[in-house]
Amino acid sequence: MIDHIGITVSDFDASKAFYDKAMAPLGASLLHMVPAEYTGGSKVGGYGRDRPVFWLHEATPTGPGRHYAFTARSRAEVDAFYAAAIAAGGRDNGAPGPRPHYHPDYYGAFVLDPDGNNVEAVCHTAE
Repeated sequence: MIDHIGITVSDFDASKAFYDKAMAPLGASLLHMVPAEYTGGSKVGGYGRDRPVFWLHEATPTGPGRHYAFTARSRAEVDAFYAAAIAAGGRDNGAPGPRPHYHPDYYGAFVLDPDGNNVEAVCHTAE
């Protein structure tokens, strides 16, 4: 039901470096940068697989505590997301593994991005 979502980041370049690496295992990348003349000079870019669905907007953040979960197509993608996000400077917030308290086939991993957002990759299959 959600078409796209955007988050505020305090340092676009640092967040871009993080998300470039964290999204790659999920098959997503930065697909579009909005020209500065349309953003009032702020950096705005969208990530996705086929079209931009996750947007970064450089501005004063509203604070940590936000949670964003991305669909992984396999448990191996969840593992690769976690490894890439940690290597990119993310902080552990829950290593890859089953979370049967959410759902019997729930397999996820959680990291904190440079602004303290809780970013998750999740797979809902047994493989």
